[in-house]
Amino acid sequence: MLLDKDRIFSNLDGTGSADISAALARGDWHDIGKIFEQAPGKIIDEIKNSGLRGRGGAGFPTGLKWSFMPRGNDDRPAYLVVNADESEPGTCKDRDIIRYEPHKLLEGCLIAAFAMGAESTYIYIRGEFFAEARILQQAIDAAYAHGFLGKNVCGSGFRHDIYLHRGAGAYICGEETALIESLEGKKGQPRLKPPFPANAGLWGCPTTVNNVETIAVISTIMRRGSSWFSSLGRERNSGTKVFCISGHVEKPCNVEEEMSIPLRELVEKHAGGVRGGWENLLAIIPGGSSVPLIPKSVCDNVLMDFDSLIEVNSGLGTAAVIVMDKSTDIIAAIWRLSQFYKHESCGQCTPCREGTGWLSRMMKRLVEGVADIEDISLIYDVTKQIEGHTICALGDAAAWPIQGLIRHFRPEMENRILEIQKTKAGQINA
Repeated sequence: MLLDKDRIFSNLDGTGSADISAALARGDWHDIGKIFEQAPGKIIDEIKNSGLRGRGGAGFPTGLKWSFMPRGNDDRPAYLVVNADESEPGTCKDRDIIRYEPHKLLEGCLIAAFAMGAESTYIYIRGEFFAEARILQQAIDAAYAHGFLGKNVCGSGFRHDIYLHRGAGAYICGEETALIESLEGKKGQPRLKPPFPANAGLWGCPTTVNNVETIAVISTIMRRGSSWFSSLGRERNSGTKVFCISGHVEKPCNVEEEMSIPLRELVEKHAGGVRGGWENLLAIIPGGSSVPLIPKSVCDNVLMDFDSLIEVNSGLGTAAVIVMDKSTDIIAAIWRLSQFYKHESCGQCTPCREGTGWLSRMMKRLVEGVADIEDISLIYDVTKQIEGHTICALGDAAAWPIQGLIRHFRPEMENRILEIQKTKAGQINA
């Protein structure tokens, strides 16, 4: 359980103001100049030692990612790109950070850019986030006015500019290379890797893409020290995390908690518990729509961190906890997700372009009970032909929810088919 003194986001509920005066009162921009007295390499080492892993879904070590940026022997400009294209169903953490704590994001951008030698930051924000884009732009303007951005930041001699770019709202632009393509004015489609963005990213220059939450915690880590951050959670799963709890709970919410908190404790403590009580729980999607669901039997004891959820064939993802009670038609719920991924496929890869359509149509047959028992194995085989065979992870994201459904709820799927077949046979005989 996270103590109030260890909380990074003190205004996540929006009770305070997002303007710079309120942010300064909460400690944002405090002693920012002292951080610039450290060598860039030391800042990167501090982030490595903190154990911070990317909060956008992949969970890649942040400090290690920063260290891939070339320094000293490369004449090309370098860029930091912040992924604020939050489109994962069930996820709204970045939106609230931007809405209520924009200055934590901006000072994190500044520190990260200094550490990597990036001359500019581009924040790519989801087009539908109109109010959030306005708030963030106001925060950027205020930071310039206070001398925190622009020429000679805090007397350090370091110059840095931050630009806000509004996207067109496509889910695929959340993938880092598709985001870069969109930022360049092209169609948002993932790039083949290698080369990785650290070598050839935005306009062919060294680029690092980080999630909003990842960058927003940087300044607090630098002020309090890596040992403080690494002391929270389990080994390899350090720090705090913003969890988005939605679905069949009494009080849906965004809450910052310690990594590795038990899932049951998270739901019952912060969201008022499952509607109808914990025994009424059917399943939970623990990390946004793209990760496999887990049934109640697993939810009873699983911890909310990267490694614990991988052990139960799921994932932390964006930490969007979607709770489903026993009133849920679980097959229809996963079908709805398959429709989403079919719609959002960019169409570049054949397994994804064709496979997501197959998955959606086959799931519809399963919902309606007009399929055969053998079709369950067939749809599972289709997911395996998509998984790991596409340029980006959207193919995996389309496959995993269905794999989770079959893994844990195959008897229910079979029963639905048999019941429909019996009903039809009875009607024919009558």
